Amino acid sequence: MDALVDALPAGRVVTDPDVADSYARDRTFVEPGKPLGVVLAATRDDVVTTMRWASEHRVPVVPRGAGTGLAGAATATDGAVVLSLARMTAIRELSPADEIAVVEPGVITADLDRAAREHGLMYAPDPSSYEISTIGGNLATNAGGLRCVKYGVTRDSALGLEVVLADGRILTTGRRTMKGVTGYDLTGLFVGSEGTLGVITSATVRLRRAPDRPPATFAAEFGSLRDAGAAVAAIMAAGCQPSLMELMDRATLEAIDEWRNIGLEPGTNAMLIGQSDASDSQAVVERMEALCVANGASFVAVSSSPQEAEELIAVRRMAYHAGERLGACLVEDVCVPRSALPEMVGAVEAAAARHEARILTVAHAGDGNLHPVFVFEHGLTEPPANVWAAADEVFTRALELGGTLTGEHGVGLLKRRWLALESGPLTQEVQQGIKAVFDPLGILNPGKAI
Repeated sequence: MDALVDALPAGRVVTDPDVADSYARDRTFVEPGKPLGVVLAATRDDVVTTMRWASEHRVPVVPRGAGTGLAGAATATDGAVVLSLARMTAIRELSPADEIAVVEPGVITADLDRAAREHGLMYAPDPSSYEISTIGGNLATNAGGLRCVKYGVTRDSALGLEVVLADGRILTTGRRTMKGVTGYDLTGLFVGSEGTLGVITSATVRLRRAPDRPPATFAAEFGSLRDAGAAVAAIMAAGCQPSLMELMDRATLEAIDEWRNIGLEPGTNAMLIGQSDASDSQAVVERMEALCVANGASFVAVSSSPQEAEELIAVRRMAYHAGERLGACLVEDVCVPRSALPEMVGAVEAAAARHEARILTVAHAGDGNLHPVFVFEHGLTEPPANVWAAADEVFTRALELGGTLTGEHGVGLLKRRWLALESGPLTQEVQQGIKAVFDPLGILNPGKAI
């Protein structure tokens, strides 16, 4: 490490074990390895120097942003250098005329959105952790979020990247234009690669016109999850094009109510929160309200002001934090075809009952992405056997329904045990071949994602 300390500006390398440990974890229960140290990169040159040194000495490198990931992708491995991009926070360019921004990886997602809105624009990706997660981390995991039912995931807003490869070379991918098909789509390849192919040091991202009026929002209560699922299907079939459509089960609502006293009624077993940012948003939400009532909603509240809309959305954003208060959490994110959502919700409930596991389920219902949160005792180094068995049943059923193991959190460490169920031998062989092209020494985030 001495050579790396000498090669970088003063203060860039941290070797104190206690300080380094604070950079070794993400938001999972996974116990990290012991890193050699942490590089607090502030410039692209810091990243280049680090990767050249790591390549020369064959030292593993674990890139990280804010450490908000939920799959273990940013956890340190023994003997690795953790490469933190959190200090690279510049918005290098924001072009209202071209509706793009060029940003460094440490930019907080919500900060980019706020900067864009000063020009009548918005950055569409909206993970629940948008106030603390970074653009680099969002790109590395292809993060989704609450608005992706209308605007897509992070990859849909990524136009081009600047990437430092494992040997320190700088690769530029993509473009500044809305269209472009020259060569292979390397931008799409790096988005979602979880730091296994290169280190993203800047991104050109697409901005969109912000709605010209505040969105309208509703919250509907149902006696059953299946009724709520039927309402989602009816809303999507009616062409309402919601900008947000979130589902929470009884267990989640109880956890939130216990924490923040939201006035949960005894007969409410599911809540659906939807939003429209269309020019006629109030009329669209009233139409969605009627469809909820037609499919069994016992109560529907419609926002009458931006403040009320934010209060309704805030209930959904509390879900994960409410779960964390109950115990350690294994947070999963299976995704199924939208039509299979009610059946998948039923499968989660059945797995919880069969294995006596505590599962809190929320879902980006408009795109079939469920987040079953498996809660277990604080202090355990990993979930107990009944939780793993319930998770195995949930993943298996999702694949049987034509779904996927992860819709937005990534594979990381936590889902590698199921990867072969979705990716056959040939797919895994091709992916390993791609990894070898970009990282022949295998030093970038080893043991993660593939």
